[in-house]
This record gives sequence, structure tokens and C-alpha cells, in this order.
Amino acid sequence: MARILAFDYGTKRIGIAVTDPLQLIATGLDTVHPKDVIEYIKKYMLNEQVEAFVLGDPKQMDGSPSDSAQHVKGFATLLKKSFPDIPRHWVDERFTSKMAHQAIMQSGLKKTDRRDKNRVDTIAATIILQYFMESNRL
Repeated sequence: MARILAFDYGTKRIGIAVTDPLQLIATGLDTVHPKDVIEYIKKYMLNEQVEAFVLGDPKQMDGSPSDSAQHVKGFATLLKKSFPDIPRHWVDERFTSKMAHQAIMQSGLKKTDRRDKNRVDTIAATIILQYFMESNRL
């Protein structure tokens, strides 16, 4: 089986998570600047087969698109243009950053390590991917 990549898109950083080849476990992969992400994915796909992309869908509490939704939609369009054969799936990303912060707080990391925004974005992408995997196993 191929892997699934998930993205927590931000205008400064994109957190990336990946499944194992059997698609059982979601793991944080990296954090990349938006201008470098397509090249990063192309390089990654030289060694690994990717079956699908999962994107966090930013929404407000009432379910309407958040202010950052336009940026994520633009990224999704870029993914489709760059990798037309790989399907894209959307997952509601409300609370993923908050859940990532909580996971970091509970991990016992030092205060300086807990402030690492790259770590938060990677964990948020992992949560998005885990949610996608769980919702597709039903």
C-alpha cells in the first residue's frame, strides 16, 4: 500500500504528517515553508509512493469557512495542478492546533521546546491524518 500525506496549512509553515505503508499509524513528518512544499513533496515521492493527500479544512465555530480558508483552497489547487492523479480529501481542522498544544503540554517537554511552532504544526497535521484514518475505517 501507498502512504497518505496530510497537511496543516499555514501561511508561514505547513505541518506535514504521513502514514506508514499499511496506513495504520500517523506520524509527524516535517514542517516546510509554503513556497518549498511542492518541491518537498516531489522529492519525498521519489522514494515513497503516495496514495492521497489530506488537507485540514479551516472552519469557524459555526461551520463557515475561516479567514485562512482561501489560502488552503489555493494550496489544494496547487496540489491538484502539481499532482493531478493523487486525490485530495478534506478534514475539519477545528481544534487541531489546540489539541496539538495540549499534547505537547502533557508530553513533559521543557518550556522552550513547547514553544516550538514547527512541532505544533507537525502534531496538528498528525491529528488531522489520524482523524481521517479513523473516519475512513468505519
